[in-house]
Amino acid sequence: MSGFSKTEDVMGFDALFSAEELAWRDKARKFSLERIAPQIDEDFEIQRLRTELIGEMGDLGMLGMHIDGYGCAGASAVSYGLVCYELEAIDTSWRTHVSVLGSLAMSAIAKFGSEDQKNEFLPPMARGEKTGCFGLTEPHGGSDPGDMRTTAVKDGDSWVLNGAKRWIGIANIADVAIIWAMTDDGVRGFIVPTDTPGFTATPIANKLSMRASIQCDIDLVNVKIPESLRLPNAAGLGAPFKCLTEARYGIIWGVMGAARASIDVALKFAAERELFGRPISRTQITQTKLADAFLEYEKGVLLSHHIGKLKDSGKLEVEQISVGKLNNVREAVKIVSTVRSILGGDGVTSDYPLMRHMMNLESVRTYEGTDEVHALVVGRALTGENAF
Repeated sequence: MSGFSKTEDVMGFDALFSAEELAWRDKARKFSLERIAPQIDEDFEIQRLRTELIGEMGDLGMLGMHIDGYGCAGASAVSYGLVCYELEAIDTSWRTHVSVLGSLAMSAIAKFGSEDQKNEFLPPMARGEKTGCFGLTEPHGGSDPGDMRTTAVKDGDSWVLNGAKRWIGIANIADVAIIWAMTDDGVRGFIVPTDTPGFTATPIANKLSMRASIQCDIDLVNVKIPESLRLPNAAGLGAPFKCLTEARYGIIWGVMGAARASIDVALKFAAERELFGRPISRTQITQTKLADAFLEYEKGVLLSHHIGKLKDSGKLEVEQISVGKLNNVREAVKIVSTVRSILGGDGVTSDYPLMRHMMNLESVRTYEGTDEVHALVVGRALTGENAF
């Protein structure tokens, strides 16, 4: 399947990956092209999430695929990255779903849950029979989770949660929500069944980005859950941050999928579009735009692969994740904008996916840490000084 993308063939990227990694990539590519692509423009237009695809991804082993045991695939970090790369080549929303379900909700249970919790929740979530969301961001400021205003108060053998969360993916269809709340002992995590009285998830309707997915406001009003649903090994903000590291890793790969897909669209358009008696692919300015976009894409994939190998070896540091997220998202935004200009006026129509990718990428550069936040993480690593 390597011949699908001229952009990939020029650098011979297949040589980077093992047979198992390529098998995951090809499986994700086939699913993305056959099940997501045919309806994605309509899904984006009418803000539709096709929930039936979640079960299909579970059947393919994509949900929580980096987790070992409990019905999960136990795949390598590079394999997971390639799945994200293929999903986002069609639309960011579906890479985000895999991230929310696997890298956030399932990872929280896998990293910080009890054995009983893991055995109860992870296998059906891996199959796509149950879904989960991850409630960390709050309305007053997503970049400062230390100022958490959602609270959890002990009440005998139970906890009572009150507060609000915002921009929470698929919260309105989730069976459980991982909610982070401030307690007398600091931040703790809770598995909250979404049918618990006092839990309300309301889709945010006025989005101009990520329209083939759902993000919600969550309100928690005297939500009472048993002690058995507290994540026993989650203590402090370090716990949700470890889950965010998993999600950010998938982003590093995913946005390069959007970049690749956009370059391929521009290549085809440039070969077919004739102005002044020749295809625009034969003009120097078009080739310069394509070459510049390709170079940044190529470097982004190589950076993704390097970070994936570090992750698989257990040597990945948080600042390296920030390097990848900051660079690849920023460059993907530039790439899509550059190649969009090759299409001229046609580039802003829904006949081509470029504006959809551009709008989606503006969300990606905002969630899981803005450009500014990741720049400060890198700056701290370089200088030893905390400028937050």
